[in-house]
Amino acid sequence: MILKTLDDLLGEGVSGRRVLVRADLNVPFDKNQPGVITDDGRARAVLPTLIALRDAGARVIVVSHLGRPKGAPDPKFTLAPVATRLGELLGAPVAFAADTVGDDAAAKVGALEDGQVLLLENLRFNEGETAKDEAARAAFAAQLASFADYYVDDAFGAVHRKHASVYDVPAILPHYAGGLVLREVEVLKKVTESPEQPYVVVLGGSKVSDKLAVIKALLPKVDKLLVGGGMCFTFLKAQGHEVGKSLLEDEMVQTCADLLAEADGRIVLPVDVVAATEFSADADHVTVPASEIPADRLGLDIGPESVALFAGAIGPAKTVFWNGPMGVFELAPFAAGTRGVAEAITKIDGFSVVGGGDSAAAVRTLGLDESAFGHISTGGGASLEYLEGKTLPGIEALEK
Repeated sequence: MILKTLDDLLGEGVSGRRVLVRADLNVPFDKNQPGVITDDGRARAVLPTLIALRDAGARVIVVSHLGRPKGAPDPKFTLAPVATRLGELLGAPVAFAADTVGDDAAAKVGALEDGQVLLLENLRFNEGETAKDEAARAAFAAQLASFADYYVDDAFGAVHRKHASVYDVPAILPHYAGGLVLREVEVLKKVTESPEQPYVVVLGGSKVSDKLAVIKALLPKVDKLLVGGGMCFTFLKAQGHEVGKSLLEDEMVQTCADLLAEADGRIVLPVDVVAATEFSADADHVTVPASEIPADRLGLDIGPESVALFAGAIGPAKTVFWNGPMGVFELAPFAAGTRGVAEAITKIDGFSVVGGGDSAAAVRTLGLDESAFGHISTGGGASLEYLEGKTLPGIEALEK
């Protein structure tokens, strides 16, 4: 149980006090236009917490990671463009420190005035952030904590990481959960502990191995488990079908066969797929039965009959959890499956959860109405680990 929340902190009064906010600003950038953010959903998600603290007169210090730099500064992963975008969203400039715990960060923290917001450079430019060595992690956490009087975690997308800014800093500072983290935990408890039936889970993405634990955890609880994306081809192979050049995990075929037997009809697979000659928007592609994928083609989306089948299973649901696209939605010829299934989810008379990651990106990329879903998570990996029943280090830290 999370002990203290942002509301508790605001009730205590934060005017003139320094508050370190762990946000998840790991936003995607345009590969062809450096510095151009393609989806600012994660930045928007933390706005209520930043605005509440700013309006209460706090001196707000925001920290986040971006990408996977190797513990040293890398210009490809600078948060500078994010500071600019955050300022636009907040309607006031956001200061930016060119380091995380160095001289520039210290100077800019010292210069903060009441109601101002500062973003420090990428946490992962420092080896201590992700260090397995607890002493190294604790040393970096102590440097971060020295900047602030209080700590607020509003980065649900990072709570499954035992990193300094997530796990060790709250052991040093008085700590509070932001509204985003609270909402995420509340929603995931609802779909794991007390989902209203019928309960339908839609899983996509690349690999069965990535979703195996969550499949095993959810299978006893669901009425239907719909499988699309690259992972469906290993299941189709387990049924004895030819999958051509489609993504396949040979070592998981028997596991999939066992899951299908255990599910007794509750796992639903595509009945047709869009099969292309290569992984390209310009590739020749045809829709074929899922049992008849040509040997020289690879499946890149579920077909229209599968969309209709999945929509039929989703329609009566009172609870739907969706994680993973149905196909390569980034390429226009292979986006229809994801769009069709997503639209079916928006029409249910019940509660729907989009489990972050590529699913959340698909909602925005395809221009779907975000408000038509019950909840769009900011943390794909964290959502899955919660559903698996794992202890999340960031939540554990807030419970102490």
